[in-house]
Amino acid sequence: MNRQRWKKYGFMAEVIVLTLTAVLCWKDVSQGAFAAGRGTEPAEKKFMSESAADSVDGGANSNTDSGGSSGTGNAEDSGTGSGGSAGKGSTEDSGTGSAEKDYIKWVDFHVTSEAMRQACAYDVDTYGQEGHLNWVDLLAYLGARYGGDFKQYKAKDMDEIAERLQKGETTVEKLSAEVKSFDYYREAYGAVLDGLVGEYQTEAKDEGQGAQDQESQGEVSWTKKYGLKGFSPIAKSFPYNDYDDFGVARSYGYRREHLGHDMMGQTGTPIVAVESGYVSAMGWNQYGGWRLGISSFDGRRYYYYAHLRQNFPYCKSLEVGSIVQAGDVIGYMGRTGYSAKENVNNIDTTHLHFGLQLIFDESQREGNHEIWVDVYELVKFLYKNQSEVVRDDATKEWSRAYQIKDPEASAYLESAQGKQTAGIDPSNK
Repeated sequence: MNRQRWKKYGFMAEVIVLTLTAVLCWKDVSQGAFAAGRGTEPAEKKFMSESAADSVDGGANSNTDSGGSSGTGNAEDSGTGSGGSAGKGSTEDSGTGSAEKDYIKWVDFHVTSEAMRQACAYDVDTYGQEGHLNWVDLLAYLGARYGGDFKQYKAKDMDEIAERLQKGETTVEKLSAEVKSFDYYREAYGAVLDGLVGEYQTEAKDEGQGAQDQESQGEVSWTKKYGLKGFSPIAKSFPYNDYDDFGVARSYGYRREHLGHDMMGQTGTPIVAVESGYVSAMGWNQYGGWRLGISSFDGRRYYYYAHLRQNFPYCKSLEVGSIVQAGDVIGYMGRTGYSAKENVNNIDTTHLHFGLQLIFDESQREGNHEIWVDVYELVKFLYKNQSEVVRDDATKEWSRAYQIKDPEASAYLESAQGKQTAGIDPSNK
């Protein structure tokens, strides 16, 4: 009897010891990875090796569909949506094997279109005032408050922090010091949104008294404005439908997750540059078909437009190194791709694959550490600003009806980097 009791209680003691050991190990790992908001990607976010790049969906130069900003890229099954933002990492280097780096390793962007609209309205309405509110600051505060989960979003929460900032009860600097994770969310959300609101000029034609042909005789004038200067990727008056398909399974070539957003429409629908930038990749790849990659001037964002039209994928004036303004027509919707042979329609449904990659360090530009974000809510937000376009029947090209001047583009062209942009290797196709 005593022997049986000993066996019973001895077994229970072993279970308790093993359980405590597991808890302590988990605690050590958790603290090591996420202390002070720093760490590597969550463990469930697995990547294929760079050597597999030729058969995967990343990399603007590779045969891919996710479309990394340059070079080889990595798998589209890189893990999406399951883990929280991993904060900043402090030990991973950029490939040199020696220098330590401190940069964001992962971003889960779950800001709703409603929150973006409210924040943008505050920004625009207070522009020029002493208490001007930056929309990304407002969203970063809510991101820190919600832990990135905007299912908790309430308009009154933003109203409260906006009122406190305007009354001088707090400042962005105080929020940075007082609110845990504010700095992380400000940098992460800024990487997505910073290029979309700001100053710009719009074209207007002076009618001119007595002008018989106002189109040819009217003088072009420019009006300074401030507001949303990012555009929907689909031109105005062209219908499309979509849903939140980020992370949905794909099976061509191998099973993986979709790291972009598909917008279904009609063949030939004009595709528009969301933000001003320069063409850093264009040409054919096996997964994305005819595709374009446009980099933002600050180097943080890489916009990827894929499955463009057979035979006529791009505006004829574009080449690698071309500067584009937000709202410019850059190409046409199609269904090319899923073929090692160029110019083949192998996609069942006509659509634009639109992707956004964030780059905090050069090691993330291609390979196993690319960061792609869910742009579904961003596309819903940008729908309010669609570029009006007109068709040239002689060339069959579409172009924007009214020009804009983005000061970011002008500043970039005048910079040393901008002057070197035209020297990008055109073989990057």
